[in-house]
Amino acid sequence: MIFLRAFLLGGLICCICQILIDKTALTPARILTGCVVSGVILGALGLYGPLADWGGAGATVPLTGFGYALAKGVREAVAEQGLLGVITGGLSACAAGITAAVVFALLAALIFPAKDKS
Repeated sequence: MIFLRAFLLGGLICCICQILIDKTALTPARILTGCVVSGVILGALGLYGPLADWGGAGATVPLTGFGYALAKGVREAVAEQGLLGVITGGLSACAAGITAAVVFALLAALIFPAKDKS
């Protein structure tokens, strides 16, 4: 059942973003940034946590989940470290995902060298 819930929630998030791409003049970069910011805001309001609990990877894998993880990391670090947690919390909460993205991008760049379009 968890797979169905993840598929439904992740699909809903992707559908909302696709509708924004198709029906608005917003650039994809602004829409993706909006997804991260909406994850932060929904996490701060306490609304994204129950979604992540219900939808699992359907909520944590999209960019809204990245924003939620940043907000959650900052909140926990501020509770432990005080004001310094504002700077370090988000980075330490998302360090594994950011590192994986950089490593896999490097591997892809080494395996598939860049070519001119012509």
